[in-house]
Order: sequence, then C-alpha cells, then structure tokens
Amino acid sequence: MRPHSQTVKQKSSSDTEREFGGALGAVSITMFLPLTVLYLICVSRSPEASVFHWPPAAPVTEQLWDPLALLLLLAWIALHALLYLLPLGKVSEGLVLRDGTRLKYPINGFHALCITGVLLLLFMGLGAPLGCVFELLLPLAVCAIAASFLFSVCLYIRSFWVPAHALALGGNTGNPLYDFFIGRELNPRIGSFDLKYFCELRPGLIGWVVINLGMLMKEAELRGSPSLAMVLVNSFQLLYVSDALWNEEAVLTTMDIVHDGFGFMLVFGDLAWVPFTYSLQAAFLVVHPQSLSSLGAAAIIALNGLGYYIFRKSNSQKNQFRRDPSHPSVARLETIATATGKRLLMSGWWGFVRHPNYLGDLLMALAWSLPCGFSHLLPYFYVIYFTVLLIHREDRDERQCRAKYGLAWDTYCRRVPYRIIPYIY
Repeated sequence: MRPHSQTVKQKSSSDTEREFGGALGAVSITMFLPLTVLYLICVSRSPEASVFHWPPAAPVTEQLWDPLALLLLLAWIALHALLYLLPLGKVSEGLVLRDGTRLKYPINGFHALCITGVLLLLFMGLGAPLGCVFELLLPLAVCAIAASFLFSVCLYIRSFWVPAHALALGGNTGNPLYDFFIGRELNPRIGSFDLKYFCELRPGLIGWVVINLGMLMKEAELRGSPSLAMVLVNSFQLLYVSDALWNEEAVLTTMDIVHDGFGFMLVFGDLAWVPFTYSLQAAFLVVHPQSLSSLGAAAIIALNGLGYYIFRKSNSQKNQFRRDPSHPSVARLETIATATGKRLLMSGWWGFVRHPNYLGDLLMALAWSLPCGFSHLLPYFYVIYFTVLLIHREDRDERQCRAKYGLAWDTYCRRVPYRIIPYIY
C-alpha cells in the first residue's frame, strides 16, 4: 500500500514536487515547532494549563539550561547506540534501492526497550530519583532541540559527499532551506550504523516511555501514589511503544524509511517532538490530578483496546501480504493487479477503509487524552495534532500511490471510497 523507492526514477530539481508549502513552509515549521514544544511544556506545568493564556503563570521563569540535562541526553543517546550495535535479534533487509542493493537493519529495538527497563529498575533500586525528570523536562527539551539542529546541519553537509543515487527523490531540489528541512540523503550511514533507522524507533520513542515513567514517579512523590489516570496513560502509551518495537521490521516499508530523506523534519520529530509532546498527558497530570470512576476507566480501556485491535490487525494483514501473498491468512483476500506487478488489497481491513491503521491510531490517541478529563484543551493537543498529521500523511500517500499505480489505484478508490473514518472521511 506504500510506494516502493525502486520503482521511481530520479527526478530533476525542477520537477520534484515540494511538500509542506515549499521553502517558506519549511522555514516556518523549522522555526515554529521548536518554540511550540517549549511552550506546550510550560503550559502543561502552569496552574491554568491554558493554551490561550500567555505567558503561563510560572514556568517561563524556570531554568532553560541545566548541564545535567545535556549530560543525560548524551548518555541516553550513547546507551541506545550501544544497544543498537549489540548482536541481539535478527537482521532484516530493507526494500531494493535505486541502485539495486538492499540495506541490512538490526531488528533489536524491543531488546533495547527491555534492557532499558531493567536498567531503570536497577537505578531506582539504588535510590535514583526518576521523578527529577519532571524538573529537568524543559532543559532536556532545549538540549534535544539544539541537538536536532546541530545533527541536521551535519547531515546536510555530509549529503554533498554521497553519490546521486543515495539522495532522496524529494530532497534534492537545489533550495538549501527546503533541502535542509526535508533531508537530502535517503539513508545516511556510518559504516553499517543507519542514522535514520536508529533515530526512528530508539532514543525518542523509548525516551517518551521514560519521561512518562518520570511523571508517574513525580506524582507518587507528591501524592503518595500514582493516580489511576496516570497509570492508564503510562500503560496505554507503553503498549503502543512496545508494539512498535516488537513489530520493528514493519518500519522498513514505511514512508519515512522508503521515501523521505533524513533532514530536520525527521531528526526533530524523532529526537524532540515525539518524546516531549507525546508525553504531555503525563506531564499535565502531575500538576493537574484527575479522578476516574471505575466505569469511566473501563470505557477508556475498551476504547483503547478497540483502537489497538484495529491498528494491529490491519497492519499485520498488510505486512503479511507484503511478505507472503500466498500465506493462508491473506491468500483468499481480493486484490487488484497493477502495472508495476504489485497487487493491491481490496478486501479485509483494507477493503473497509483505505487506511484502517490510521483509524486505530486516532481511537488510541483519544483514549490517551480522556483520562485527563475535559477541563483543559491541552491534553487533547495530541489528538488534534495527530488528526492533522494523519490527514496530511494520507494525502501524501494517496498522491504517491496514484502516481505509481495509476488506473489500478483509481479502481481501488472507487471500491473503497472512505479514506480513514467510514461514512465520514
């Protein structure tokens, strides 16, 4: 269902389609999103927790820089670089590149998550105050943002020393501002260490779980025990991250790996945006505790379970079909042939809507926010943002699939008219 890079020829800079509003949009996003991260953290810790109130009452006076935050960030990245290199798990090949080769990737992200959990338990057993993450959240975010800019500059510079076939199709426009944002090189590596793949699922995604745990420990320090709302948020999001890492191999066919270059857009998203905005619900609950009834908690758990079921089943069906179309679980599904030789699923989950995994994602996103109550908009920032993100991502995917599959894609769209939400969108 996603485009394969080997079937698309290299475009010149003059006919490469520019995403996100071109250079102006790229510059605006590069300037605006880092400020958004810092602002949202401040709002989550203010008494009002109002996204429309500026300045937030207290957090703007907090320290933005702490050398301990920089030390922790560097140690965290170094730890996961080491775990990435450990000979654990299996090694899988990515899709065929334009030069006909396949890159190899270690599938050991779930091992890294488990080892991280054991290390955290050891440190907590030795008396390490994990709740201090709450006080360090703002300087940690500042350091992550600074590291994202520095890393992106290094990636942009090194991209001029790689062969043309190693560049991303959309990241070689000749406009330095846009190319810096979108990423020039498709798969930057240091030896066998794939920088984009490493950042995609390791330090930021697992960091999100650790930040959540830090918020839980801080709430326990303040109130004697974590609230049911905090436990639900931690549990739901831990399940999501665990699932992503358990099914790590599936990321090798995603748009991020196959199509997008590794520039500021992905670097910042992986290292700063994900860990510090996806953890807003937990940060909010530390300062704004919420009570949940047993019935309310059960309904939220059911909603998250439904979302997860749709998300996992649809993704598993797609991935199984890609790996082995003759497998009994997918062999009887209706498909349509395309000019590329590939076949498109037209039944099962992918005959329900065109992106059933996105529907599951949105249901889970809502379940993560509901434990925070309805008195503030901030905990629902993720739902709003993620809806916009998935609609934009779905539009990019639709355009690429139409360009690749042509009439077959039009036939599929007529057969499956709804994109994400049945009978609505």
